[in-house]
Amino acid sequence: MTKAAALTASAGRTRSIAFVALTIAIMAVSAWITVPFGPVPFTLQTFAIMFAILVLEPKQSIAAVAGYLILGGFGAPVFSGMRGGLGVLVGPTGGFIWGFLIGAVLAAGLLHLLRSRGIDNFAGSIAAGVVFMVVVHVCGCAQFMAVAHTDLAGALAVTVAPFVIIDIAKLAAATVVARSVARVVRR
Repeated sequence: MTKAAALTASAGRTRSIAFVALTIAIMAVSAWITVPFGPVPFTLQTFAIMFAILVLEPKQSIAAVAGYLILGGFGAPVFSGMRGGLGVLVGPTGGFIWGFLIGAVLAAGLLHLLRSRGIDNFAGSIAAGVVFMVVVHVCGCAQFMAVAHTDLAGALAVTVAPFVIIDIAKLAAATVVARSVARVVRR
């Protein structure tokens, strides 16, 4: 490897690490913006994570979400309400947080598949966002049911129904913002 190639590779790794770290910080700050909405608060976490999935390369977005969960799991106050620790991850709303990682893996995988076939459009971004949101809500609802000892109808009423319209708006906004930022960042 030539010296120029080594410097280029090193700069690429540094840029990737910086993007992942910045994204983790954005996720943490977005979680701190919390509006009490019953047992499940309204935050901007899903917006930030969808943004990350759409802007970053798949490995970067998955690393950012995993890093965010690891920081929070070890107690850093990066989850909603400036909370952290394993108690949050196993609590009634912890399924949403686990869902972030599972949803990010599936959504990033879908985007990678679409982009490898030359499809990088608004509809593909929305499809990836829908996959992410469905996974997050399924995981969140399932864990809420288990921890809160409620039935499916009760869990859906608390974990999904109040957020459908809000999450559609966040998905649309994240897609518009991410596609604009991606055009600039990829230059």
